[in-house]
Amino acid sequence: MIRYALHCDDGHEFEAWFGASTDWDDQSARGLVECPACGSRQVSKQIMAPAVAGTKRRSAPDPGAIRSMMMQAAREVRSHVEANFDYVGDAFAREARDIHEGRSEKREIYGEATAAEVRALKDDGVPCAPLPSLPPDPAKLN
Repeated sequence: MIRYALHCDDGHEFEAWFGASTDWDDQSARGLVECPACGSRQVSKQIMAPAVAGTKRRSAPDPGAIRSMMMQAAREVRSHVEANFDYVGDAFAREARDIHEGRSEKREIYGEATAAEVRALKDDGVPCAPLPSLPPDPAKLN
């Protein structure tokens, strides 16, 4: 199989696969290749780099770097919530339900809830999500 980058006379770009380069030549000469966007049969190949076997593959990402990025993102989410949401402590489930049902003013909150309370909130369609837990900040340890 061979893949060609193609374009039509209206400027649409697309790709097509052929069994061999002679298949492209044959189908193009017979007007069988057409632009999927506009139907034009004035289609030609674009210049493209060939896929070469044995080229260097990208190495897998460093798991330590991925963990570090994820921990940084979790810290940023938690920091944003703590700075911008109202902390309601262990009254979270009750307060979230009251806000959802219009019995309390609409505002962003965070707090504590048991697994059973969270399940009940979700079952009733009350939107909630856990904050990411974080390991202690090494800079703040003794």
